[in-house]
Amino acid sequence: MKIIVPMAGRGSRLRPHTLTVPKPLIPVAGKPIVHRLVSDIAKVLGEPIEEIAFVLGDPAFFGDDVVKSLTILAESLGAKASIYRQDEPLGTGHAIMCAKDSLSGPAVIAYADTLIRADFNLDKDADSVIWVKQVDHPEAYGVVKLNDKNQIVELVEKPKKFVSDKAVIGIYYFKDVAVLKNELQYVLDNDIINGGEYQINDGIKRMMADGKIFVTGQVDEWMDCGNKNVTVETNTRMLGFLQDDGEDLVSKNITLNNATIIPPCYVGENVVLTNTTIGPNVSVGEGCKIENSEIKNSLIQTKTVIKNANLDNAMIGNNAVYDGHFKTVSIGDYSILE
Repeated sequence: MKIIVPMAGRGSRLRPHTLTVPKPLIPVAGKPIVHRLVSDIAKVLGEPIEEIAFVLGDPAFFGDDVVKSLTILAESLGAKASIYRQDEPLGTGHAIMCAKDSLSGPAVIAYADTLIRADFNLDKDADSVIWVKQVDHPEAYGVVKLNDKNQIVELVEKPKKFVSDKAVIGIYYFKDVAVLKNELQYVLDNDIINGGEYQINDGIKRMMADGKIFVTGQVDEWMDCGNKNVTVETNTRMLGFLQDDGEDLVSKNITLNNATIIPPCYVGENVVLTNTTIGPNVSVGEGCKIENSEIKNSLIQTKTVIKNANLDNAMIGNNAVYDGHFKTVSIGDYSILE
């Protein structure tokens, strides 16, 4: 089994946090989004992963440190890491084809801007499985249309009339991903463009027209990381799940000086808390120093200093300094407010 991860986008909706860190490398509950996503997919698949192919953007932004992080991730799952580049943002189908040398055999394609919680058996009799989640407002999503055999017969983007309430979450299984590669090559060769880009859906639709069987895979939870507010919410939900799983979220090597941690919280190595209460639902990355503060429902990255803060629904980046009495903030890397 292979996993293909297109992740070349700059994550503009999550700025300023993605000005210096690619969005898939933003940590949620103490682990980068892409690390958590790929690990959870591997767990769901329950079989050896041969290769993980990552499609990255500009090397000036997705540099050697990103490649090293992704290589370590793949090797931790017993897989080979392959790195490809998408030089231009020409769409989901184009991004997949940038990894065409890895497009053979059974594979999962997963876009690295979402997290899931799932526990099911993969239907390997189908030609493809498209992961979906039941949603309250399907008109805001791309959804699947099913026949009386619960097979997918159509993909509909943001339907104005009700088609179904099963939204596509951006994770796909292909029994032989080379079939998708051939159809996407046709899309590229014939300049089939939707929304100004080459789309994976056009390759999938050609597979459907050829009689390939598509079914749905259900996930229990689908968590977005698109902007600051939903990323903080996802951090909260993930901390709850990890606590229920019995994970030890608080590092042993921390210093507490008249400080309280209200679970669930993630606290990284070498954190110092002084005259401070954090939690519930707070992630604090390694090397942070926080004093005279109360923080809840927030996500703080690494090596940041916070003083005299009362924060709720806040997201603060790496190597930042914050000293003040603001309540809801979104501060990027290396920012200083004092």
